Amino acid sequence: MLVLITYDVNVTTKAGVKRLRHISKHCLDFGVRVQNSVFECEIDPAQWVQLKDRLLATMDATQDSLRFYRLGKRGRELVEHHGSKRVDNPVFDSLIL
Repeated sequence: MLVLITYDVNVTTKAGVKRLRHISKHCLDFGVRVQNSVFECEIDPAQWVQLKDRLLATMDATQDSLRFYRLGKRGRELVEHHGSKRVDNPVFDSLIL
């Protein structure tokens, strides 16, 4: 299934900067960065549970925000891309318009 993950982490403290790095790394473990704080992850349901648990355990709900868009197995068909910022993954590149 395709999951789009966006996040906003408060980086006014050292702890916030650390959380930002960890959230980004967790997302990179399962997907590709398509914009600064946006990741596309092609994952199965078990991986989804694992990734979501990692992210929720890392964030500070009083200061940070995470948004998950579960687009499903056919979610790639809903993606339309225009402009110069292509994803550096051949599997994704062949699927993005």
